[in-house]
Amino acid sequence: MALAMALQALLTITGRVQGVGYRDWLVDTGQQLGLAGWVRNRIDGSVEALIVGDEQAVGEMIDACRRGPPLARVDEIDVEPMDLDILPEGFTRRPTV
Repeated sequence: MALAMALQALLTITGRVQGVGYRDWLVDTGQQLGLAGWVRNRIDGSVEALIVGDEQAVGEMIDACRRGPPLARVDEIDVEPMDLDILPEGFTRRPTV
């Protein structure tokens, strides 16, 4: 599936997800799945991630995010479908907002 036709989702992940390597884990997992996007901490203690890719890879990422890295405790994930005109390249970390 071409990236322009890719599924896009904005995730908001809550629980013990900061200070446990969640962002690095998410970048690594996104790259392994061939996804594009970004991840960042939010000042409210959540982690926010934009994921872009084919439907199967996006689904796998959402499932993986429900578990997270070993030290994380994921309480909830809010998944919001997106429809961006300009898609990100690669998978990166962004500054906290």
